[in-house]
Amino acid sequence: MKDLNIEFPLDDFEKLISQIGWSSLDEWFMFWNLKKEILLIDKFWDDNVNDDWIWGLALPLLSQAYKLNKKSPERNIIGISALPGTGKTTLGKWLESISLKLKFKLSVISIDDFYLPSEEMKFAIKNNPWNVSRGFPGSHSIDLMKEKLLKWKTDGQLNVPVFDKSLRNGLGDRAYWREESPDLLIIEGWFLGVKPLSTDSDYSVKKISPPLSDREFSYRDKIQNNLNQYLDIWNMIDKIWHLKPLKFEYMNEWKSNQEKSMQVKRGSSLKDDNLTNFLRMLNVSIPHKSFDDINSDVLLMINKERKLIRVGLNQHLSK
Repeated sequence: MKDLNIEFPLDDFEKLISQIGWSSLDEWFMFWNLKKEILLIDKFWDDNVNDDWIWGLALPLLSQAYKLNKKSPERNIIGISALPGTGKTTLGKWLESISLKLKFKLSVISIDDFYLPSEEMKFAIKNNPWNVSRGFPGSHSIDLMKEKLLKWKTDGQLNVPVFDKSLRNGLGDRAYWREESPDLLIIEGWFLGVKPLSTDSDYSVKKISPPLSDREFSYRDKIQNNLNQYLDIWNMIDKIWHLKPLKFEYMNEWKSNQEKSMQVKRGSSLKDDNLTNFLRMLNVSIPHKSFDDINSDVLLMINKERKLIRVGLNQHLSK
């Protein structure tokens, strides 16, 4: 990997590759080097995609899916936890395409695909202090998500809704349903793996600017309670990959750029006050400490330019 433009240390990375199932980093690199013809990254990623995202994230993640599919008799779910605007949607499309070339079918879905239908959503988000239309824990059909994941685990049949964020002038709504029979499932979400904090935990509110309002304080408690409903979903996930920024606030620029891109491509997006309010919700609805406590199997750290600076096993937590 000497000729690749990567900056993350290889010691931690090699431990990850070994844990996934390769005897050495050289063996893993040779495996993928022999399959260059199938790595059509330009179909989903532009020519400026960094080597670190290909070799530090996409291929290691695909490698784990490949090994799990070959060796495990069970149907496995891999979770990707990453803040909005990180790039996980594009990654998911690439993974689905390349898996077929490796002779197995991988499907990528989002927690957000299980957003409540528009009429139910109105009730669920009523009176939230950010006046947002979706996004926080409590705006998803948890029972439906659990039912569909259990069904796939049982009989291999996946039947899930697809949420289109561009509908209803950027408010979003369910667009259609997917019916597939994947060998392995990946589910992604911005707060995937986040658990409610204990009541005596420090919510670390001193750094929040502007300070939390009374309504925000109160609603954060409601969201903490809502998170309990997601725990059964987290427990169904076999491996979690956490893509974490060095600073939480990087997400603001990433999400803003994502919405600008959607406006160009789809003609609809969050903007102006709607975008400002949505960013505020993302920043304060869940205490930042909760993201430090995600019990992931793999931890990837990224800087403001979304460059991977650390890729390896999560050394601080064990499942």
